[in-house]
Amino acid sequence: MPLTAPVSDWTSDFDVLDPQYVVNPFTIWDDLRARCPIAHTKRRGSNWLPTRYDDVTNMAHDIEHFSSSQVLVIPIGDEESDEGPDLEYGFPPIGADPPLHTWTRRLLLPWFSHARVKSYVPLTRSVCTTLLDGFADGSEVDAAVAYAQQIPVRVIAKILGVPTDMSDTFTQWVRDFLEFADDAERRIAAGDALLTYFVEQMELRRHSPGDDLLSELLQSEVNGEPVDDGVILGMAAVVLIAGVDTTWSAIGSSLWHLSTHPDDLQLLVEHPEMMTQAIEELLRAYSPVTMARVVTEDIVFGGCPMKEGDKVLMNFPAANRDPEAFADPDRVDLNRTHNRHVAFGSGIHRCAGSNLARMELKVALEEWIHRIPTFTLDLGQETTWAGGQVRGPRTLPVVFR
Repeated sequence: MPLTAPVSDWTSDFDVLDPQYVVNPFTIWDDLRARCPIAHTKRRGSNWLPTRYDDVTNMAHDIEHFSSSQVLVIPIGDEESDEGPDLEYGFPPIGADPPLHTWTRRLLLPWFSHARVKSYVPLTRSVCTTLLDGFADGSEVDAAVAYAQQIPVRVIAKILGVPTDMSDTFTQWVRDFLEFADDAERRIAAGDALLTYFVEQMELRRHSPGDDLLSELLQSEVNGEPVDDGVILGMAAVVLIAGVDTTWSAIGSSLWHLSTHPDDLQLLVEHPEMMTQAIEELLRAYSPVTMARVVTEDIVFGGCPMKEGDKVLMNFPAANRDPEAFADPDRVDLNRTHNRHVAFGSGIHRCAGSNLARMELKVALEEWIHRIPTFTLDLGQETTWAGGQVRGPRTLPVVFR
């Protein structure tokens, strides 16, 4: 099946990179839930796509049958294997099973605790206000490129202890690695450049440690032994990759929603105390991340005969639109109180950086609304979306004043 061929039947030939799916996957999920809740495709290998909340969460908790050893939704290279950057241990903890997952996650959690995240608020607010200073007195801006995509990368750079003036380079590496799904050469080059950079930074930290995550990992021990350099390298890479594109996509999607729903925008302008509740609803409605799992042995799940080596695309965004789990799920209700969304995943691999992502989203929206309380989508220009692993707007032209 040519990768660019149009989808003939979403139940048996889905393509998460199909333009229709990227721009508006919601109607496709609704159709699949009614006709085939766990769809299948042979594009890029044998892949399954669950669309119901219970199926997705049950799979997420069944680590015995659904391994996290290959988390890329779109493999790099041929359809039979995930070729890519030379990482002996992959991308722990996200791309690892216990016991490697367990102790690498434990090393990261203190850096993303509520207390530590609170200490990042002044930096995040400063980044947002500085960015806004550059365009808020005008009348138009690309809210994705000039704002959403600029915030998380600078915060993550601070955590890793790397120069914030490298932010544009980091952003390009992450985009090349995640967004150009069928360009293996480009993705591998980006991954290799990122890893080479972190190898150099690790050497610098050995001789001159600082108050940053890389330095702490290099000084950490597990069972009396130092952490292997390969593990540290994978952890640093995943903190950058997972901590950047996911959050800027959430910020961008939220700004898109507010630019197209003036009543919701006015509600937050008049009731800023609602912001914490509102971001949970925005996260539910526009969950950016889909992760992959690998079937460890032949299994029948939900009536589907899955084979060892098949991939399951953990469709957390579709789970959050399931009418069996959420009342009127396609309506974005900023007053929604019952909201057990899985935007950050479920089970042992639930996002370790969820506190940071929530904080960045909250601060980004607060500062934007404070400076630009009225804005709308510029219908004269194109809004573009990226999809696959992470869905969110890549260009978001808005007008104001």
